[in-house]
Amino acid sequence: MHQLSWLEAIVIGALQGVSELFPVSSLGHSVLLPAVIGGSWAQDLDVGAPESPYLAFIVGLHVATALALIVFFWRDWVRIVRGLVTSIVRREVVNSEQRLAWLLVLGTIPVGIVGLLLEHTFRTVLSRPVPTAIFLVVNGLVLLGAEALRRRAVDAAPVARVGASTGHGEVDPAARTVVMPAAGEATSGGEASDRRLAGMPVLRAVGIGAAQIAALCPGISRSGVTMATGLLRGLSHEDAARFSFLLSTPVILAAGVLKLGDLAGPLGDGVRPQILVGSVLSFVGAYLSVRFLTRYFENRSLRPFGIYCIAVGVACLIWFGIR
Repeated sequence: MHQLSWLEAIVIGALQGVSELFPVSSLGHSVLLPAVIGGSWAQDLDVGAPESPYLAFIVGLHVATALALIVFFWRDWVRIVRGLVTSIVRREVVNSEQRLAWLLVLGTIPVGIVGLLLEHTFRTVLSRPVPTAIFLVVNGLVLLGAEALRRRAVDAAPVARVGASTGHGEVDPAARTVVMPAAGEATSGGEASDRRLAGMPVLRAVGIGAAQIAALCPGISRSGVTMATGLLRGLSHEDAARFSFLLSTPVILAAGVLKLGDLAGPLGDGVRPQILVGSVLSFVGAYLSVRFLTRYFENRSLRPFGIYCIAVGVACLIWFGIR
């Protein structure tokens, strides 16, 4: 019978909280770490095994991670929910709050549909050590490729100087144009970023959201692939990261809530205390991670994470080959 030890719960709980938001694939790490350690870890922490409590454990960690995102971005979510409600009640889309709310809704639909239909297939067929390590290398190449193409596009574009230092507008480093605040709107950092995101074309937002489908493959990072797509579609690092985190919150939360029955059923028997401890660590890890990353991406790139993914993926492939 599969078990879930306290050490396994502590390590994986902390790992999930951190790696879910870093562009390095939490699911990939959850598959690779037990496989590298081997022994009881590989048996107990097999996400594809139908009788393993590991799946119920992962459900709890996802809910905790989503709650951490909601707590960190609570001001944004208050504005977004208010915008969605007022838009539906008044049948209008006239301000940035309402438009951003609908962009998030539309951007979530593709991965929601595909996830409901194919999540089990992706998990059971692809959640094996070798395919996961290969996908992790692919994830690293995507991050590095997006950065290279982004830099080439920015270097080739003319720089719009108007308003760059006037204080009356903000230069969008992606579009190289000036974005003026609407009358009556606040200009704090978070709200200014939300306003820029709300100005995206609908198809661009849906395309960035649809990129999350790739993250159903273990080793492909949800935040990494959405950020890379955002960069290629003209967003700055800061806005791409923010949109990625906002997009991922309802997806992660829904993925956990839809499977909460596993916690109450037989799969949760005997391991609920470990699930609780792991979830607390996941919450703390996710909160600290998003706090760090929102600052990091104000002026830094995805390159270190791309190099890390390639190095870890190749090292795992070598390890599995010689073991």
